[in-house]
Amino acid sequence: MSAAEGPKPPSEAELAEMDRDQLVKLGTNLDGVDLVEYPDPWPVKGTRAEKRAERAIAAWFGLSALSAIAFVVVVAWPEWWEYKAPSDPDGHNRYSLFTPSLGVSLGVAILSLAIGLLLYTKKFIPHEVAIQERGDGGSAEVDKATILAQLADAGNRSTIARRSLIKRSAGLGMGAIGLAAAALPVASFIKDPWKDTENKDSLWHTPWKSEYPGEVVYLRRFTGNWEEKHATLVKAEDLDAGAMETVFPYRKSEDGNEEALIKALKRVDSPVMLIRLRPSDAAKVVKRQGQEDFNYGDYYAYTKICSHVGCPTSLYEQRTNRILCPCHQSQFDALHYAKPIFGPATRPLAQLPITVDKDGYLIAKGDFIEAIGPAFWERKSQ
Repeated sequence: MSAAEGPKPPSEAELAEMDRDQLVKLGTNLDGVDLVEYPDPWPVKGTRAEKRAERAIAAWFGLSALSAIAFVVVVAWPEWWEYKAPSDPDGHNRYSLFTPSLGVSLGVAILSLAIGLLLYTKKFIPHEVAIQERGDGGSAEVDKATILAQLADAGNRSTIARRSLIKRSAGLGMGAIGLAAAALPVASFIKDPWKDTENKDSLWHTPWKSEYPGEVVYLRRFTGNWEEKHATLVKAEDLDAGAMETVFPYRKSEDGNEEALIKALKRVDSPVMLIRLRPSDAAKVVKRQGQEDFNYGDYYAYTKICSHVGCPTSLYEQRTNRILCPCHQSQFDALHYAKPIFGPATRPLAQLPITVDKDGYLIAKGDFIEAIGPAFWERKSQ
């Protein structure tokens, strides 16, 4: 037998009698591998340097766990994510830190876990130097047996089996990150959509809902001044043909109330895209059944909350009359009751019924007749 052909594979009986070290050696020989170097990272066991390295890795895993737990706490604690007006400095500052806190805590958790894994690989995994010949063909039974032995041997040489501190801290870190990853989808099950369904704070209604019979809800523009005490309303002649503007709900009872005016701007279900179609385009409109009178002339109002996952559909392309969501590239046809024509969204954007009052100001005729935003099990998709 030539050297190029390699050693003769053992019989099944001989294979069964081999221990792990013998299988490792056999596997490397059969694969044409020559281990040039396979040093033990810690030839002297229990040294201070070894213990320091182990504690440092465990510390990174522990930091990962603490950060992931902090992420879950931020998600679950209402004092963080419930809106607080600027008139409540402490509460508003805490509310403003909600999103950064989520990003920092989850980022530190993942980064710390990655650093711990990298340090463990560097400090405890043997840095072998091997030369291997490559060949064609499938894997025989002997190859399968030897590769398993090699993997087991690599795990043994990494000393992970006796590093209980590292195993526990790594498990804690990965478990906490898993909990953090599950926190957001699980949180979506907490709110009961059928609880107090007629309240404007429920999933079925928005701030465009009148709070008492006869109350008028106006379309209001945001001027960029957060401290304004009087809203700027929108008249039909304010928009040019082909223009779009984001509007928000306003009630006369809010006039002079800075906190109420700001809250209407801050609510995620408040923004509405007001579009004035060009006359030539308005003639091509296909209206949704049951919503034939929701527009006022060339004016159409659609929620800015995408029906896919709730991103803001803040882009309007005048030439094609398409409403675009920049998050996942869903596109909606403004001439065809804002139905989706591209991307992952499957439902049209909810349309707000509008008209004008006796003074010519645009007002809402009522709330949306369907829940806005992403689908949930209890709603009826249309």
